[in-house]
Amino acid sequence: MGQEFFIKSSNLEDKVRQVFPSQGGLGANFDLSASTQIIPIVDLTESAEGSNLRADLQTALSLDSVTSTSVLNTSTTIINNTGYFRIFGTIVADGVGIAKISVTDGVTTKIIFQLQFSADQKDSKQYDLTVFTEAGHSIVAESTTNVVAMQIVTRQIATINGELVNP
Repeated sequence: MGQEFFIKSSNLEDKVRQVFPSQGGLGANFDLSASTQIIPIVDLTESAEGSNLRADLQTALSLDSVTSTSVLNTSTTIINNTGYFRIFGTIVADGVGIAKISVTDGVTTKIIFQLQFSADQKDSKQYDLTVFTEAGHSIVAESTTNVVAMQIVTRQIATINGELVNP
């Protein structure tokens, strides 16, 4: 027979509430416990989280889950709400120019992806990024000339709290 220990940790309790929302997390008068006894485990995490999709299927693209944008010789806000997003696409260049994706809070801007093309360069590049946006932040795509075209697809993959967003 193993020994049982009670665990008091607000971090662990918060994680249980997040992972098991259908169970209401920890209710009143419940404690986390640990044991020195070896017990076989069956992973019911996906069902307990309210999702029966495999992780690879959860990231699938659908008509309603993606937004497609083209950027040519301009700057465009492509994401302006909170959460985790996948940004992917293609950049086609037929001369001098820059294509970039930045995160901004309206005052400070940081480039998170950039490609610069030279005078005689005709090229096509693909990219795939995962970004996080907080309240008040947005993601901006910019093409500096009319010879650098960006095709951008965005898909929210999780909320700001990390809850997965199904397609």
